[in-house]
Amino acid sequence: MADFAVRPGVIPGILVVVAAGFGWTAPPALADPVTYVNSVNARPGFAFPSGEAAIAYGRGVCDKISAGRSYAQIIGDIKVDVTGGDEGQANYLVGQVANELCPELIGPLRDSAANYRPRAQ
Repeated sequence: MADFAVRPGVIPGILVVVAAGFGWTAPPALADPVTYVNSVNARPGFAFPSGEAAIAYGRGVCDKISAGRSYAQIIGDIKVDVTGGDEGQANYLVGQVANELCPELIGPLRDSAANYRPRAQ
């Protein structure tokens, strides 16, 4: 009699393939403005007058991503508008915006950032 053993990890892999075949997918990521405001407020260097102002600015960044603006253009805008030219702060903010306010746009933003190189300061 043959001994059939299932290797560890095979069953979950099969379930993923079956779920994908039936069109079952994970639910879409949802925006989380509270986490966004908390993240921005917890990091020194941002001076939005209110949580509402931070959210409004972030949603404007989402609109720019959605409109197809390049990562370099978006970072440039943030450096002028918010961070006083600080590249690290601008990168942090665009990451928080994408992760917490418009997670459905992470893919296009990532694609746009693929060849981004910051300018020498």
